[in-house]
Amino acid sequence: QEQLVESGGGLVQPGGSLRLSCVASGASLAYKAIGWFRRAPGKQREGISCISGSDGTSYYADSVKGRFTISRDNAANTGYLHMNNLKPEDTAEYYCATAPFCDHYPSGAHFGSWGQGTQVTVSS
Repeated sequence: QEQLVESGGGLVQPGGSLRLSCVASGASLAYKAIGWFRRAPGKQREGISCISGSDGTSYYADSVKGRFTISRDNAANTGYLHMNNLKPEDTAEYYCATAPFCDHYPSGAHFGSWGQGTQVTVSS
């Protein structure tokens, strides 16, 4: 059974950067879409990025476009979310999950094997 573990979160000042990792075990990430999601206190879960398993096409929510970059290393069975120019409104618990395709990443529908999350706090 596939298990995902996120890491790389922490406390960072506005304008700072972090790199989140999503390591899979029990199954290969190859050919699977990897999605990143976040949930801020009092808010609904937001799908923020996804990278296709078939051709590596990446997708971003408007809230992170131009600041976040998604990538993957199939050999390492790991997905990444590079976050630059972080803002206080990026503060949230961040999760990764996999799906056959990225089509529904904004809602998270059809994504399974969710990780436990990693906390990102952006504050001065």
